[in-house]
Amino acid sequence: MKKREVQASVKDERLVKKRRDQMIKGAVTLFIEKGFHRTTTREIAKASGFSIGTLYEYIRTKEDVLYLVCDSIYDQVSDRLQKDLDTSCGTLESLKTGIADYFRVVDELQDEVLVMYQEVKSLSKDALPYVLKKEIEMVGMFEQIISRCVENKELELTEDQIKMSAHNIFVQGQMWAFRRWSLKKMYSLEDYIQLQTELLIQGMRRAETLISNI
Repeated sequence: MKKREVQASVKDERLVKKRRDQMIKGAVTLFIEKGFHRTTTREIAKASGFSIGTLYEYIRTKEDVLYLVCDSIYDQVSDRLQKDLDTSCGTLESLKTGIADYFRVVDELQDEVLVMYQEVKSLSKDALPYVLKKEIEMVGMFEQIISRCVENKELELTEDQIKMSAHNIFVQGQMWAFRRWSLKKMYSLEDYIQLQTELLIQGMRRAETLISNI
């Protein structure tokens, strides 16, 4: 699926990237405080450190800003996962390590993940499929790890159970960001990682039992 092009009147690509990075940082803070729809482009320009006129040299609409924010967040999470996840090992320990690494990435980018979770629905129809495809690709990384565990007889799961388990991991990681107001009163990050990993693995083990009883 082709990346959506956001038009800019400035031709210097390095300057475009610099200004858009400033814009993304400012917009994330505003979207958390006020939400996408209640935030104005003038407020985004001010938070970014330049004028409204300068802002429109790098985007055309407020929806362009949201797209850049979501695209950047997914890229950051995806890049970190690609560096950290070992999709070839196929052991339960590698799966546990992968879960912990992903949860830590979410913790580091929790503001960004919260915006992504809350505002992705506001993307335009032409932008939404491209951004959601990135999420499916990240879920696919966990599918690969779990599939390798199945191949190595570390787990016994059906194809549907593999896919559902991968989605569960992805959502439980995101939950650390969008339920942080409650969870951080009860758990440290490491406690959360340990408890969720235990529950996720137990769920896969229960799925094994269901298969063996069929």
